[in-house]
Amino acid sequence: MLNRSKLAAVGLLAAVFLAGGLAGWGGHVAAERDEGRPRRRGPDAMVAYLTRELKLSDPQRDSVRAIFARHRPETDSLWARVRPQFDSIKTRMRAEIDALLTPEQRTLHQQLIERAEHHRMERGARGTEGGRHE
Repeated sequence: MLNRSKLAAVGLLAAVFLAGGLAGWGGHVAAERDEGRPRRRGPDAMVAYLTRELKLSDPQRDSVRAIFARHRPETDSLWARVRPQFDSIKTRMRAEIDALLTPEQRTLHQQLIERAEHHRMERGARGTEGGRHE
């Protein structure tokens, strides 16, 4: 049986794995945006991406969509548990980056962060924040 620290480590590992997958997917989304394609987020966007890249049949696509829906409570629960740790790491990383920057760059870095947070909050308010791992 897993003790609490091992369970936390497994949870964090799963979150990092999921975040990595979403980061790769996010890179693909960014490339699509650069190509002028509309940006979509969340499970539907991931299903569309997998459908396109794997050439899924309609029944496969529907099954993949059902898998995302079935596991959504689990991923939401996991994210709720690891989000404080994720935010702590993100804050430390930003501080380390700031230490490398000139004052002007730090100002721009802060503006980039604020802009990203603003967009994240807007997506959350619209109910389309499927990929919460930013």
